[in-house]
Amino acid sequence: MGRYVIRRLLQAIPVLLGSTFLIFCTVYALPGDPVMILGGERRIDPVLAAQLREQYGLNDPLIVQYWNYISGVFVGDFGETFQGVQVADLFAGKFQVTIQLAVTALIIEALVGLGLGLYAALRRGRWQDHAVLAFTLLLVSVPTLVSGFVLQLVLGVKLKTELGIDFFPISGTEAGWRSFLVPGFVLAGTSIAYLVRLTRTSLMETLRADYIRTAVAKGMPRSRVLGRHALRNSLIPLVTYLGADLGTLMGGAVITEAIFNLNGIGQQLFQSVARRENAVVVGVVTVLVLVYLLANLIVDLLYAVLDPRIRYE
Repeated sequence: MGRYVIRRLLQAIPVLLGSTFLIFCTVYALPGDPVMILGGERRIDPVLAAQLREQYGLNDPLIVQYWNYISGVFVGDFGETFQGVQVADLFAGKFQVTIQLAVTALIIEALVGLGLGLYAALRRGRWQDHAVLAFTLLLVSVPTLVSGFVLQLVLGVKLKTELGIDFFPISGTEAGWRSFLVPGFVLAGTSIAYLVRLTRTSLMETLRADYIRTAVAKGMPRSRVLGRHALRNSLIPLVTYLGADLGTLMGGAVITEAIFNLNGIGQQLFQSVARRENAVVVGVVTVLVLVYLLANLIVDLLYAVLDPRIRYE
């Protein structure tokens, strides 16, 4: 197992280099001069502009700029903004908000997705199954922008004014963990729909397996058949999906953070793209790539826990 982890970490290095190089090239190929954009409508003095380009290495060839950036990343230096703020310091508080939002969304996705998928699979063909499938279709069809504002209106305004229930904050993070419940559900909406259908399909295929029929024929309790045999053997594709979805949730938090006024990395990324703060944009993507790689490694290690037949040499 130890050798497998080391091998996967070594394999992650070229993936990190390749992905960050591609995004680095894409960001720096955007039209416009980031130094001139700093002045807004006012024109920056050409001498000052030349000094800034030299200070931030914008005159160097692209490959030299990338080498300077990636060599700093490996020692924890993500560069600095044009205002002289270290990108790592800028990330400190904002990534905490985004991680809390993404983890909350992932927990809601796992609980609702697995629960409804299991419920639908056990009632295949009945009205409950059709109702769950209709609910997933609704989640996929409604854009995040619409569902966010609708839940804000219903839970934050109607529920509070008409019933006096003020449990679901709809803006900011002052209420602690409760602040992430509604935005977490909104962020996870589409993923919940996919997970429900994936759970339903995977579990129905497992329930038709010969060893499930054998366990039932031997008189094993239904709860044990479902929990120990059916559900456990259906979890591998579900864990794979959840592991990959963590990075997707973090990357897709831009709209959700804007709707619920969460000062996370999504809002920072949007502002940085508008201001051409290339160091911040590349830094955000680099961290997201690291999250993807770490999540995939954890998922691979969980395979051996879920299925004892899987061993890593």
